[in-house]
Amino acid sequence: MALLLSESDVRSVLTMSLALEAVEEAFRRLADSRAILHCRERLELPGKAFLHYMAAGDTVSGYIGMKIYTSVRGALRFLVPLYLAKTGELVALLEADYLGQMRTGAASGVATKYMARADTRTVGVIGTGLQARTQVEAIAAVRRTERIRAFGRDAERRKQFAREMSDRLGLPVEPVGSGEEAVRRADIVVAATNSSAPVVLGRWLAPGTHINAIGANFPQKRELDDEAVQRASVIAADSREQSRLEAGDLIQALGKDPERWAAVHELAEIVAGSAPGRTDDRQITLFKSNGIAIEDVAVAARVYELAKQRGLGRRLPMWEDGGE
Repeated sequence: MALLLSESDVRSVLTMSLALEAVEEAFRRLADSRAILHCRERLELPGKAFLHYMAAGDTVSGYIGMKIYTSVRGALRFLVPLYLAKTGELVALLEADYLGQMRTGAASGVATKYMARADTRTVGVIGTGLQARTQVEAIAAVRRTERIRAFGRDAERRKQFAREMSDRLGLPVEPVGSGEEAVRRADIVVAATNSSAPVVLGRWLAPGTHINAIGANFPQKRELDDEAVQRASVIAADSREQSRLEAGDLIQALGKDPERWAAVHELAEIVAGSAPGRTDDRQITLFKSNGIAIEDVAVAARVYELAKQRGLGRRLPMWEDGGE
């Protein structure tokens, strides 16, 4: 009997510390092939209706699952079905909007932990939507943060973002009037937009900056200009293979040059210690986040186990006749 976990159920148990722990361990298991990943696929129907799906399995926890979601006219609906690998039993169906926000923030938090300078204090964020919120929450959890500057195109929304995140984090969050003002002199830069054109320019970046670019996951979209990518001494992605398919920031800057792509590390390699996150405090480092299924499966498994312990969710009678 599967457990249906609603958005409110997920919110009641999922914390950033839990997401960070689950995602970091998932990358460690990817590094030694204890976790297995299938990249995102997209099915497009007329009228720009998309079905997106990607899958992963964890041989240690014993869970396999997928992230499946639709995007139609700006509306997105996310679902994670979670199975036991040993029996094939469907144990949970999770509504996964908030889960996706948290695991994306956690992936950037892990990248920041391993790639940003230890003495970072200032964060500049471009984008003031839901994803930006979990980005700064994750960064504040792994690095001492003293100041956050935020820019979004809508002045009222960026003021609201600043108020909400200041209250949530207990940190000064300042709304600023341009992307350049957010980025210049920032130790950590976050790009969390749906822009098709660059919002972070390389000439704004100070030596030693770490960048988390999370918004662009179509080849024709990008948040970073060529100079921002070229100035990065260390580039990491959650999946090199998936980046070749959809990371417009890297596709447009690196082209089809195999040597340049070979220099892109996977974050799992850095977490496992087989590749450096940085070797010099003056290096610019870049994490290109695409969002991969092992993050969803790892976090969903933790949420499911906690929800089960606490008696949350609704039981769904499925296949109770044994499949006859």
